[in-house]
Amino acid sequence: MMTWYDDVIVRTIIDLPEDQLQELSEICRRDGISRAEAIRQAVAVHVQRQRRAGPSPAFGLWHARKLNALVYERRLRREWERPQPRAARQARKRR
Repeated sequence: MMTWYDDVIVRTIIDLPEDQLQELSEICRRDGISRAEAIRQAVAVHVQRQRRAGPSPAFGLWHARKLNALVYERRLRREWERPQPRAARQARKRR
């Protein structure tokens, strides 16, 4: 079955592992369609699923918080710093 597209089709190149290419070729032979048509159909299904899924549940997680996320991140990263020996801290204070 050939699907007709009203839009201009743009050629693109994709890289597939050999096993995926073989599976794709078998599906195309079975269904009587070209690889390009099979990939167009797969992309259409993927796009439709993504639209239905909506944004990630993590999107906007910080919007109601009064804390600045960047300030919070920097505070957490300070915990990762190794404590300096006492002599180094005192030398820094003298500068």
